[in-house]
Amino acid sequence: MAATAFVSGATGFIAQHIVKQLLEKGYNVVGSVRSESKGENLKKNFGSNFSYEIVEDLETVGAFDKALKKHPEVTVFLHTASPVTFQAKDNEKDIILPAINGTVNVLKAIKASAPQITKVVITSSAVTQFNIEDMDASFSEESWNQITYERAKQDGFAAYFGSKTFAEKAGIEFVEKEKPHFTVSTVHPVYVFGPQAFDSEAKGELNLTNGIVSSLLALKAGQDGEVPSQSGPFVDVRYVAEAHIIEIEKPSNGLRVITYNEGFSSQKILNIINKNFPELNLIKGSPSENLSGGEHVDDAKSKAYLGLKNISLEKSVVDLVKQYVEANK
Repeated sequence: MAATAFVSGATGFIAQHIVKQLLEKGYNVVGSVRSESKGENLKKNFGSNFSYEIVEDLETVGAFDKALKKHPEVTVFLHTASPVTFQAKDNEKDIILPAINGTVNVLKAIKASAPQITKVVITSSAVTQFNIEDMDASFSEESWNQITYERAKQDGFAAYFGSKTFAEKAGIEFVEKEKPHFTVSTVHPVYVFGPQAFDSEAKGELNLTNGIVSSLLALKAGQDGEVPSQSGPFVDVRYVAEAHIIEIEKPSNGLRVITYNEGFSSQKILNIINKNFPELNLIKGSPSENLSGGEHVDDAKSKAYLGLKNISLEKSVVDLVKQYVEANK
């Protein structure tokens, strides 16, 4: 009998790739969504081995209890649901608290209602390992972002850093105090690019990180516009999804797994697009400028643990742009 995994926030960019890969490996998957329409759309894409449960608000106490009691066949839980935004009316209410409370609610529900679940994998972020005051400082699996709660409330950028950091620490505290029947491990992606799990999802506005790529497509030759100066560490979404599955299939060793491949810059991405899609007629920028970014990531332990083949920035960008252009004709 096929194993069954529960994926919270199943409509998300990374989550859809996780679900897709789980199904390809023979798992049955239950996903949580916020509405019936979103659930039906996923079921149409994923097929009969996917089902969904509606969880409208992660912060509601007991939000996952009913869904878990309904599915005693679930043995692993992948928690991907969390706000991914730098803009909110209230940074604490809209970004920080949903991440913390959502994580704690999931762990409480599993402990109370799902004694058969043995492993929980949480999608964290490398921002829990960054130094927010020095973004060029090196970080590794052992590093911790030292952001304070008050600093996190000051702006949306800091709120996102704080939300991931405090949610992860809340998960660690829960395990230490409650000593549950399951293990908890975390995956820490850097900037995640790559195609959507389905072409139909590539229409219109993309998720936050892929928006860095799609925004460059508006920089047409002969028009006003400058290449953004954005840069940092990159990883492909398909690599991130595979890392989650490895975490549920290998013995948990407490490693805060970083998923990273190489550095990116907006100019580096633009060079890739111009090389592979000259017909888009974009500006050239400064093709020979220093294209560094992401060299401060020390993820040797994670790479050894995962043993995965990297997906290059070029392949990730080409796959994304090809899909996006075709979907938005």
